[in-house]
This record gives sequence, C-alpha cells and structure tokens, in this order.
Amino acid sequence: MAGTTTRTREARKEAATRAVAPAASADPPSREGRECRDGDSTVQSLTRALQLIELLSDDDEGYRLVDLAARSGLSTSTVHRLLTTLEQRQFVQFDRERSLWYVGVRCFSVGAAFARRRRISELALPVMQRLSALSGETVNLGVASDGQIVFACQAEGPHGSRALARPGQRAPLHGTAMGQAVLAAKSEPDVLQYLRTFGLPRLTNNTIARPSRLHETLAEVRRRGYAVDDEQNAVGLCCIAAAICDEHGRPFAAVSLAGSSQRIVRARFDELGAWVRWAATEISAAYGGRCTRVPCPMPVPAASLPFHAGAPESC
Repeated sequence: MAGTTTRTREARKEAATRAVAPAASADPPSREGRECRDGDSTVQSLTRALQLIELLSDDDEGYRLVDLAARSGLSTSTVHRLLTTLEQRQFVQFDRERSLWYVGVRCFSVGAAFARRRRISELALPVMQRLSALSGETVNLGVASDGQIVFACQAEGPHGSRALARPGQRAPLHGTAMGQAVLAAKSEPDVLQYLRTFGLPRLTNNTIARPSRLHETLAEVRRRGYAVDDEQNAVGLCCIAAAICDEHGRPFAAVSLAGSSQRIVRARFDELGAWVRWAATEISAAYGGRCTRVPCPMPVPAASLPFHAGAPESC
C-alpha cells in the first residue's frame, strides 16, 4: 500500500510539473539551462528533440518527464518545452492519467512512408527499366506526400540526357503529370481539400493556375487513363504518367515517362500513354495493389524513335 501511495504521489507531482511553464521549473540553474535561456540554435533544438523521440522509441512502457530528463541529460524545463512542441505535431503523446510520455502516431506515419517508398522503388525499378528501354525515354517514380510528388527513383533513357529531377526532389501535385495522375484517382472532396490547402502556384506559363482548369484536366485524365504534363513543370519537357494504387485501391504514387517536348509530341500521347498505363498496373500488382492490369503493348523499335537534342528530362 505504501508503494502505491508513493507512486500516486509521484504521478501527481509529475502532472503538476508538466502543467507549469518552463520558467516556473524548480530545477536549479545549470550550464545547460543557461544556454537554453540564452536561446538554443535551431539545429541544437532539433537534435535534442530527435534524441527524446529516440529515447521514447526504446521503451513501449513510456517515460515520466523526470526520467526523460535524467536519460537525456537535459533539464526538465527543456524536456518539457521540447515535448510540448512535439506533442502539438503528434510526434509524441502524453497519458495524463499515468503522467507518461510515448511515441506519437506521427512517428509511425513517417516511418511507414519511408518503408513504403523504399519497397515501391525496389519493386518498380525492373518495370521502369523495361519501359525506358522500349520507349527510349527517361522513366520516373514519384510518391505523393503532403501535396507534393517526391521523386523516388529513375531509369534514365538511352538518349542519356541528364535528368532535371533527382531522387528526393519535390514538385506540387498539380504541376506534374505524376501528381495529376494521383489527384485524378482521388475523390472530389480530396481534390477540393488539396485546392484549399495548397492552392495552384505556377511553375511555368503552362502550369494549371485555375481550379476550373484543374477539374477539367483531371476529368480528361480519368477518361484517358493517363496524365500529360506539357511544359507545366519545366520548359521544354513533356511527361506522361499513370497512378500506382495500394491494396485498398488508393493512389499513393505514380510512374512517368519523360522527355523533350520535341520528341514526345501530341501524336504519340496515346501510344506512350498505353505504355505508362501498363507500367503503372504492373507496379501496382507487384506491390500488392488493387488494380485492373492492362496488357503489355507491342514494343516500338528503338530505331523508329526520333532523337532531338533537348532539355534535361524529368517529370
């Protein structure tokens, strides 16, 4: 009984510690505390926050504030300040009944995104390489994240042009063929939410800048089964893309075929679009996604593909 009373008292004390502002902390002045009051640099604060997340990830039972301070070597006021900020972003969560801190749901979503991106790249690359060899163009894989397409991997075409976009680079969904393919596969409420949250910033003179035009474009993408970015993301580049879906049939990535706008002309859109649709369904199937697979189109002889010196290729 005495042990239970002691633990209850400690829990109440912990809750009280969390409720007060950092300035009211009972911690004695320390070198670390003085540095915090003088103002931590952004890098220092980020390093400390990541350290706390790493500590929380080591123990599923959770940590009290004082225990995190002891383990990290930081003052309780500093730990409290960092945890409060992380809690606002859902990277940590606080159990008020037990006065314990845990890893938050946002850490799971970030980790899941990394695992998904790594796996989809490995599964997609063989299909991308085949598409690049048969079409003679550069092929990109992009993963949708926070209103953007993140370029995950690339199969460079035989023309050997240096790609403008490299893995890790980002572009808004509405400004790329890959992004438009993903948006077209989403529900109307999701598209409206995208418009409210991110707007339609211009990348080139051809970038979609009006909501009405975006809706018209997405309707056309749904009808054709592929999206076209004709110099909307970069001048001199034309890209054709199709969405990749997960096991629930939801779009989360896309594959695109990219090249010079002199080479990828309107007369070839349907031909190359069929190739891209095939690649997208092959990748979706390999990932375990729910999709209707399309037959592989007949290969086009490489000699029949015109070569024009053009801009670097990306989409």
